Formats: sequence, C-alpha cells, structure tokens
Amino acid sequence: MTNPTLSPTPRGWARHLHLRLRLAAAGFALGMLAWSGGAPAHGDVTPQAVDTRALPQLGKDWRPENPYRKHDAAIKVGASAYNQNCARCHGLEAISGGIAPDLRKLENDCATLRDAAKKNSCVKEVDEFFAGKVRRGVTRNGAVYMPPFEAMLTQEAVWAIKAYLETRREKQL
Repeated sequence: MTNPTLSPTPRGWARHLHLRLRLAAAGFALGMLAWSGGAPAHGDVTPQAVDTRALPQLGKDWRPENPYRKHDAAIKVGASAYNQNCARCHGLEAISGGIAPDLRKLENDCATLRDAAKKNSCVKEVDEFFAGKVRRGVTRNGAVYMPPFEAMLTQEAVWAIKAYLETRREKQL
C-alpha cells in the first residue's frame, strides 16, 4: 500500500505541504516562546536582591524623602538595581516602551514650579509616592500591575534606584 502523503499525486503533495507548514508554524511558535522567556505578562518579575553595602545605612524607619540625591555611589548601585528589578517593565535606561509608566517623567510637574519652596515640597511628595508604590506595588481591579518589592528591596536599594532615576529626568529641576 502506498503512503498518500508521499504519493506523487497532487493530493499527496498537498498533504505533504500542509504537514510541513504545520510543523514549521509549530517550530516558529516554540521558538518565539523560548525567545520571549515564556513570560505571560510584564508583571511576572522575580525581585532581585541589591547589594547596598557601599551606601550609608538608613536604619529601620523609612525616610520621607530621598537621602541619596546626587550621591555617586548610590546612583551606581541604583542603576544596577534598576536594571535588575525595574527595566523589564519600565524600560532600559528608564525609557519606557509603553508597558509601564515612564519614570523619567516623575518630577515633570515639579520642574515647572518657579518657587523653590514649592518645588522642594513637590519633589518630597514625589519621593513619598515613589517609595510607596515600590514598597506596596500597584493593583487595580484585582490585576497586579506592579508587584510589591518591600520584602526584597531595602530602603537603601529603593532610594538608590530613585537617585539613579533622578539622573534620567526628562525635565531637569
């Protein structure tokens, strides 16, 4: 008996071609899944610990504003911590690809203020907002948009990330 998929008839060639196309499509789909890391959503991030030994320790109580502003060692630690924990959603070098908010724009409203006291107050408010979101994450309507990082990132790590982001601002203060 002759195998119909290998038969030189037009029907046999059509079956053979159809089978090859299905195998190619399945291979392509598997390749894309492997290339993407198999990540089903942008929020599926395993927080990475951050080595903050080079930074002054801040203690147990959270500071209301960034104590590492313009601190070179903190900026370096923050850049590494950002790339390990934030870039997957917020983009490399804090340039968002649209998945999550563009963190370069955090202080845009503050940058337009002319009064120094109001500008400082605005920056402090943004610091509190930032630390709160990083610590507790963001959930809307039961969907996790950003996981909470409080259990993994220390205060030093969070403020180091913020110090790095301040070097990436869209509008300078």
